[in-house]
Amino acid sequence: MLKNQFKITVSTSDEIETIGEYEYIYSEIGDARYIETIKHLLTYINNTQKRSLSHFQKAIIREQKAYLKMDVHTKRNLELTETLRLKQRNYSLIWLLDKTKTAMGSRRLKNFIENPLIDPVEINKRYDMVETLLNEFIKKEELQNDLFEVYDLERLSGRIAFGNANARDLIQLKNSLKVLPHMKELLESIHYYQTIETLDDLYNLLEQSIYENPPVSVKEGYLIKEGYNAELDELKSLRKGGKDFVAQFEATEREKTGIKNLKVGYNRVFGYYIEVSKGQTNLVKEEYGYERKQTLSNCERYISPVLKEKEALILNAEERIIDLEYELFTGIREQIKEYIPRLQEVAKVISEIDVLQSFATVTEENNYVRPTITEERTLKIIEDRHPVVEKVIQGEFVPNDIKMDAGTDILLITGPNMAGKSTYMRQVAITVIMAQMGCFVPAKEAILPIFDHIFTRIGASDDLVSGE
Repeated sequence: MLKNQFKITVSTSDEIETIGEYEYIYSEIGDARYIETIKHLLTYINNTQKRSLSHFQKAIIREQKAYLKMDVHTKRNLELTETLRLKQRNYSLIWLLDKTKTAMGSRRLKNFIENPLIDPVEINKRYDMVETLLNEFIKKEELQNDLFEVYDLERLSGRIAFGNANARDLIQLKNSLKVLPHMKELLESIHYYQTIETLDDLYNLLEQSIYENPPVSVKEGYLIKEGYNAELDELKSLRKGGKDFVAQFEATEREKTGIKNLKVGYNRVFGYYIEVSKGQTNLVKEEYGYERKQTLSNCERYISPVLKEKEALILNAEERIIDLEYELFTGIREQIKEYIPRLQEVAKVISEIDVLQSFATVTEENNYVRPTITEERTLKIIEDRHPVVEKVIQGEFVPNDIKMDAGTDILLITGPNMAGKSTYMRQVAITVIMAQMGCFVPAKEAILPIFDHIFTRIGASDDLVSGE
């Protein structure tokens, strides 16, 4: 049907190979069915990409039990990552909470929102960190400045593994690594629960080898710094010497011939040439060994044996420099591949601390409060607000309390249209989600149990379409 009716190309793949270098991806998984599935996927990706997949991390079996369950309707109705009507990020929950400084942090935040935790120990660890950042506001600001300097390490790792990273990518990597030692100090001083590796040897390699402002293309030269490779330095001094020679040669020839406006130029067709204006060609004598090469309307161009000999040296050096720089560059890129797993670990820590500083910033701006997690069947939120609605409406948002004790299983909400019934229901769900993500919540006080599942009502249209 897909082929005939919609003209969509469909391919099926039944191949399953065992590829030795990717065994680490599934080595820690016990279930044979999962291993078979992962091998099938890897075979397909390996056949279609035809290049190294060394940046792949170990497969993780995601335990549904470890996260708060929400189906697609719940996520859509609560407008967690996009709004219901316009399907845009603006005015969704992620729009409000995203004060991250890195692209990795922003992606991690989306993951946090879609997968709130249900382990009170982990949740409280995040609360403690947000609280520390609120108290240590000077360190928080320093941390934000450091985060701002970090590029997207996850994407850079992918580009390096694929072998399509250029010199500018490596400079971005170097600039990111530069702030790690300071960031490590900061994280240790606030007793962050994860540690960060500074990768000094990788930073030194990049610092010694790659120019600060390299071209976009890796085949134009001007990539590798002086002092990194002896052969390259020799070729560069030869090229420089050649260019000095040209200036000197011009001065000597003017002296010798007495032609004041004699010039030495270069173009791609002839290489180097001597240019004499029409009025002075009579001063060119045979003993100078000049050979006429081109006649233009206002001048004549000549070549001389000395110039030709030097030209061969200069141009060969130029060509060899470009080839050698490319060789050295790809060698450096190969070396960096070894660091990819460690870079990915660093990226994880950075993205998580970025999300937590984002929570602290939002808490500060909007006056949120730290929730208390209880083991009892009680729910008590005093002066709860809808975090997004309060930001968007013109007037003032009227906060509401919600209390349910061990004897209350259900609350029935009645009232006229546009009275705020839906908002009241949604804000409770959003408060729960924010609390289980590890974020402070928009209320005066919040005592919450751990929830394992959230349902929201589905509009009539959805009901019919999905047959539910």
